[in-house]
Amino acid sequence: MNRIIILLSFLTIAFISCKTSKEEIDQLEIARQYFKVLDNSDYTGIKIWFADSLITKEGEYKQVYSQNEYLEFLKWDSVFDPNYEILEIEQQDGIIKAKISKMDKRIFFLHEEPFITNQSIRFQKNKIVTVEIDYVNFNEKTWEKNKTKLLTWIDENHPELNGFIYDQTETGGIKFLKAIELYKNRK
Repeated sequence: MNRIIILLSFLTIAFISCKTSKEEIDQLEIARQYFKVLDNSDYTGIKIWFADSLITKEGEYKQVYSQNEYLEFLKWDSVFDPNYEILEIEQQDGIIKAKISKMDKRIFFLHEEPFITNQSIRFQKNKIVTVEIDYVNFNEKTWEKNKTKLLTWIDENHPELNGFIYDQTETGGIKFLKAIELYKNRK
């Protein structure tokens, strides 16, 4: 009788361990696919990875998105032709931790080098619920200098584009990109 109880206990522990391991692998794979989708700007099917809402945190800034609002934000991001590269990725205590390099036309103009970020992705029932982003190399001086030059020049030469800097929709992204191109070709 004791052998049966021990055997059943062992099988139960093994089954639970395999199930937990499978969930961790799935979450890591979901995170990898998420960054691949961001890199390719192909958002078909992305909704299956997210809960009804998604929280993003960047430093003190916190934003809650519905699925549709987040897709609109991703459309804004795609306007700048982003390149996301996973530098490191692992799972720790149920959280995906990734070091990401991101470069796009907006970042190149304003920051002059890729953003390096540490990102933490949290799941609930294998759906992404939170993405926390900490910038490793944000150069505020360069960013502000280039942003001020761009905004001042646009205000003086193309006031019809004013407001693009805060419009994180696809239309806002298109205006932002047009402002950068006009500024770069100003001479």
